[in-house]
Amino acid sequence: MNNKMNNNAAQTALGSTPHQKDLRRGRVSQSNQIYHITTATLNRTPIFKVFQHARDLTMQIKASDDMGYTNTLAFVIMPDHIHWLFQLNQIKSLSKTVQSLKSLSSRAIGQSIWQAGYYDHATRKEEDIQTIARYIIANPVRAGLVKRVGDYPHWDAIWL
Repeated sequence: MNNKMNNNAAQTALGSTPHQKDLRRGRVSQSNQIYHITTATLNRTPIFKVFQHARDLTMQIKASDDMGYTNTLAFVIMPDHIHWLFQLNQIKSLSKTVQSLKSLSSRAIGQSIWQAGYYDHATRKEEDIQTIARYIIANPVRAGLVKRVGDYPHWDAIWL
């Protein structure tokens, strides 16, 4: 067990986490598919507690839409992670889209901020997209950061 813990610590120190490759197994990138991705900051550092850093990330999400990579449906920027619901367009793959967001936001902030990998969920036809969006934007309330969604500054949804 001690050896397993040491291997996990070594993997984390090298920028990967145990079972990271399992996150990619079965990942499919489909144009026009709606995805919910979640990705965390390096060591879960609350970098987005800094208002300007959260604004920089917001600008990168909007730039992804402007460049035609995505159609953002909803997002919330938490202090140490992001939830992003979007429809993927045909220009870039899912992994390239997320990689681009991470790279450009790190450059805008001026430091490496993201842990390797991300979680993704391709929505199914029977899922209610607005319910997923409500879940995403309610994260600050569930985390106890605010009492009402409207009191949190770092989120958006197309249904407003």
